[in-house]
Amino acid sequence: MVNAASKRDVSKTTPMRLYLINPSNPFVSIVNVKESRWNRYRVWKPLSLMVLAGLTPPSWDIVIVDENLGMPDYPAMPRPDLVGITAFTSQANRAYELAAQFRNMGVPVVMGGIHATMCLDEVSEQVDAVVTGEAEGVWTEVLEDARHGRLKRCYNGGLAKIDTLPCARHDLTDKGYAFGAIQTTRGCPLNCSFCSVTAFNGAHYRQRPIDDVVREFQLIREKYVLVVDDNLVGTRSDHIARAKDLFRALARADLRKEWICQATINFGDDQELLELAARAGCRGVFIGFESPAPEGLVEVGKKFNLLKSRDFRASVRRIQQHKILVAGSFIIGLDTDKPGIGKCIAETASRYGVDNLNVLFLTPLPGTRLWDRMKSEGRIAFDTFPQDWKYFTLTFPVAQYKHLSLESVIEEMISCDRDFYSMSHILQRVSRNLWHRRQPLITLVGNLSYRSNLRLNDKAYAHFKRYSGRGG
Repeated sequence: MVNAASKRDVSKTTPMRLYLINPSNPFVSIVNVKESRWNRYRVWKPLSLMVLAGLTPPSWDIVIVDENLGMPDYPAMPRPDLVGITAFTSQANRAYELAAQFRNMGVPVVMGGIHATMCLDEVSEQVDAVVTGEAEGVWTEVLEDARHGRLKRCYNGGLAKIDTLPCARHDLTDKGYAFGAIQTTRGCPLNCSFCSVTAFNGAHYRQRPIDDVVREFQLIREKYVLVVDDNLVGTRSDHIARAKDLFRALARADLRKEWICQATINFGDDQELLELAARAGCRGVFIGFESPAPEGLVEVGKKFNLLKSRDFRASVRRIQQHKILVAGSFIIGLDTDKPGIGKCIAETASRYGVDNLNVLFLTPLPGTRLWDRMKSEGRIAFDTFPQDWKYFTLTFPVAQYKHLSLESVIEEMISCDRDFYSMSHILQRVSRNLWHRRQPLITLVGNLSYRSNLRLNDKAYAHFKRYSGRGG
């Protein structure tokens, strides 16, 4: 492979063409828009690329490509001078294909994101340059080096100073999204064993200036917005106070936007916080319950959910009283999980009264404490890398589970989804929200979106079992 980075040295006055690409993964059915019309409500904009575009000097012509909206004809597109690729672990295989394609054309490729950070040696073999950590602090250096044909093998971005970031380039994305996207904070102190956020973004809770957030909200053309913060309201009293100030500012700005966010269960503890969030446009919150059992929460390190002996059902109801929908997330495959866990999760989610349910397989991702433990125990079942990365989507059982075989853990997932998303249960949830005047149409669309993918999931599981060579 010729090192494409060494072939070009262009003066600052020459226009340069930059492609920023979000790779697809053919096994992630829930975000492939062409698979189902409902999926446009579940595919999110590549915000990290939009942020980098906001940091890119005007001497670069930028094209953002999101392969989840469709596969472009790259050979028919103008030849770029530089390609930047971001990738989660499950996107790594496609990212490497893209890198090879462009490098064979003599175009240098730089790759960043969580997978590049956690698997530096592997990624370095596939691209011309790797950015580890958050790229904002080194991006202009990368571009300048690329312009002069002197790309380094590795740039360490570390943790960026997000209080000085410009607005993301919302004007550069396609109009095929149902949701816009924005980020207001980074970092998570919870450090759950299965999550790489703390390892990648740090435990310190960093916040963007509220005026900057409001200004960027005004740039988003979509009415509906996803706030991508891993925990919008934080965990401490000063975090909560800042969230209230943000909500007040958004309400004063009268943006006429409706948004959804991610938070922990403490989102439902403060009535003033909920009132302000609703006034500011909050219409939904994604909450990680993780396990229906206290032992499961201890296993994954989410002891925060056990504080104050919370009544989860009461917390969910308090949130919903403000016309805010609640999507609950659980994990199947914990060491505490035994046969029947799928039905147990579906029943628990229904008892909590959540409006949507998202259940994932316990997946050891590089950079997590779970990865370290399962690797040391020889329990990563799909470990032919990089080939097997495409299955690390959280929607395939790639590990060996203590009480559940491959066949049985898949059956638990199918049982859970079919129970919670049965038509009778969907109608019950929609009717309940219609009675309470709590966004019944959105509830219906969200539930049907999940239900429409159940058959796709069945096909994906069948393929996965054939690939495993075990079937059970």
